[in-house]
Amino acid sequence: MAELHDLTALELAEGIRRREISPVEVTEHYLDRISRWSDRYGAYVTVTADLARAQAHEAEQAVLRAADPGELPPLHGVPVPVKDLTNVAGVPCRLGSAAFVDFVPHFDDHVVTRIRASGAVLLGKTNTPEFGLSCYTESDVAPPA
Repeated sequence: MAELHDLTALELAEGIRRREISPVEVTEHYLDRISRWSDRYGAYVTVTADLARAQAHEAEQAVLRAADPGELPPLHGVPVPVKDLTNVAGVPCRLGSAAFVDFVPHFDDHVVTRIRASGAVLLGKTNTPEFGLSCYTESDVAPPA
């Protein structure tokens, strides 16, 4: 089998529904890669490891309980990040700007609500240029990506 990070989101979702891939296994795989490569590439500004692990365990239990895993949501157990322009309740949202370095929203943006409904596991927030305005990512809150 290919490395987990070489599979598409749809392939991961299918493997999870078939009980060939564990949501916990794939989440840990991605968290390990983030830990190993994040400093070098500057891709993540916030990693929600505890949240991701909790969501992955819930997803795995749902797969094991499901009479028909094919009826689970389309991205059930698939780990995904969101851009640091997106509000996630309880997770810092810096918008790539030092002006928002301490902002922690108490609500999810609609896209996060939809991501959660799809069954995806939230890994964290990826780097962004200040306010998403530039064509390259060099912000005041994280290294260039």
